[in-house]
Amino acid sequence: MAVKFDIKKGDTVKIIAGDDKGKEAEVLQVLPKTSQVIVAGCKIAKKSIKPTEENPQGGFENRETPIHISNVTKVEG
Repeated sequence: MAVKFDIKKGDTVKIIAGDDKGKEAEVLQVLPKTSQVIVAGCKIAKKSIKPTEENPQGGFENRETPIHISNVTKVEG
């Protein structure tokens, strides 16, 4: 069951737990089914990319991964 949150896409949040503790950034996406948010520039993971026609070399891409909503707090203003 999805729960309603007061944090929406575009809000500024502060990370209160984890490796990025203390950072303030914008919410890129809210995932209500898993109670998680994706925050710009926080919890970066390296993702391998398969070679495609547009990118025949393949390689790696840095991508934000979800953070549980209990580990962020909304910043007013």
